[in-house]
Amino acid sequence: MILSLNAVIFHKKTSDEENMLKGKKIVLGVSGGIAVYKAAELTRALIKEGAQVKVVMTKNATQFVTPLTFQTLSKDQVYTDMFTPTDRYDMAHISLAEFADAFVVAPATANIIGKIAGGIADDLLSTTIMATDKPVLICPAMNDKMLANPAVQDNIQKLKRYGYVVMDSAYGELACKTQGAGRLPEASSIVEEVVALLALKDLVGENILVTAGPTEEPLDPVRFITNLSSGKMGYALARVAHRRGARVTLITGPTDLPAPQVDKLIQIRTAREMYEAVLENFRDATIIIKAAAVADYRPALLSREKIKKKNQPLSLVLERNADIIEEIGKVKNNRILVGFAMETENLLANARDKMTRKNMDFIVANSLRDEGAGFRTDTNIITIIDCDGNAEACTQMTKIDAAIKILDRIKAVIDKRGRK
Repeated sequence: MILSLNAVIFHKKTSDEENMLKGKKIVLGVSGGIAVYKAAELTRALIKEGAQVKVVMTKNATQFVTPLTFQTLSKDQVYTDMFTPTDRYDMAHISLAEFADAFVVAPATANIIGKIAGGIADDLLSTTIMATDKPVLICPAMNDKMLANPAVQDNIQKLKRYGYVVMDSAYGELACKTQGAGRLPEASSIVEEVVALLALKDLVGENILVTAGPTEEPLDPVRFITNLSSGKMGYALARVAHRRGARVTLITGPTDLPAPQVDKLIQIRTAREMYEAVLENFRDATIIIKAAAVADYRPALLSREKIKKKNQPLSLVLERNADIIEEIGKVKNNRILVGFAMETENLLANARDKMTRKNMDFIVANSLRDEGAGFRTDTNIITIIDCDGNAEACTQMTKIDAAIKILDRIKAVIDKRGRK
């Protein structure tokens, strides 16, 4: 293929959510570590997503941030001791346990982790956790050497065996000016874990491989050919699949999006790297969703030096990249294979042809001509076409809602096959 350089747009290297927790009731337990200030941000983030938040603070936590801060942010009473008055005549730990849909302990110090693991209930927070049968998310935050202490690690493993969800600490600069694990994860990451904690777990046991984003095909050390894909649709699929209990592998091209909570994240740049990553990982998958916009062609020659501007047109010779989904379609066996078709004309006909030729179970079609669909938008307008010829046209929705719709369709295929 010959392509005029004048016709190529070169891109030099340079996010869509509903109220995910609308109507949910969260008790936020705040224990006494330096990361208490981040719990204030978390309170705002939970409320922004539609949750009602009640805050329980340990005595030590109040030494870092006053209860008034959390009262102002939550617009609710802050609980600090066993004998805090409640709106009813119940004990505080019972009323809070009954109130919550979920508990979050952030930051969770070594002290509170040890108390919960040992069944100690000597303050309001530990007593309330002992009294609840609701899901509990523990977010450890402490010095890296404290986190690595065998006693702390043993307590964390004990909490996991008891059914508590323990979030991995983030890595980075700590309050003691050292680098290491022990940072409280960002509020957005904790919110995502809370959403996952409360979601219907109807995809447990499934291993889902999702591809997302564009690829970049280098021309020289500073230029590359790419497309307008933002990765938002693929990232939404990975996030919703994780929430619903699937084990998720995300293979992603270059994007500006924060990494979602998945079990395995693989970052690639070129179509060839995407091909190799998919072939290396697809055999463990029960479901493969190819949402990436992979380049069909790459420059036949890669210049080791920057191509200089000249007073004449420059032509490129392009060669075909491997068709990843076609290759997977040949060997998918009982795996569920889902692809995407972005078209500018003959949307349904082209999508059906692509689905049939590449042996997909169904295809998600959308048109670049529709406003609110396609690349770099927070919404999409999709039509789901199955191998029986049925087409379900959907109205404009967020990409999270589109991901829910697609995964609902995948769940229907699983149920139809009778797979447990």
